[in-house]
Amino acid sequence: MSREIHIVCVSGTREKLQMAAMIASVGAASGDSVTVFFSMNALTYFIKGHDEDAPVEGEFGSMLGNMGVPSFKKLFQQAAELGDAQLLPCSMALDLMDITEDDLEPEFGVSTGLTKFLMDAEGAQLLTF
Repeated sequence: MSREIHIVCVSGTREKLQMAAMIASVGAASGDSVTVFFSMNALTYFIKGHDEDAPVEGEFGSMLGNMGVPSFKKLFQQAAELGDAQLLPCSMALDLMDITEDDLEPEFGVSTGLTKFLMDAEGAQLLTF
């Protein structure tokens, strides 16, 4: 029986993005229905051509790059490509940042408002990072 997992990513720190990406990729690979809503500081890292790494909060975040662990960007990409996870940008954040859906990495779906995302998530597991 597959579960519905809805993830809200608003943080721009490496540890939180990494954990969200791991949950999304494992869930999607396990056959769960996964939807990830990106807003605020998290969305910046998925603009085409953005190559700056997310800042770390602590020691663990520094270790991630040295341990051969796939980056959060790679894990989200794999979740979308291999597990059919939906990666949805926040429509308000796009407006505030003055970017369009075309400015984002190709794995991203159509922009979505928070109200619609929360309505779709009703009764499902909801995680926030």
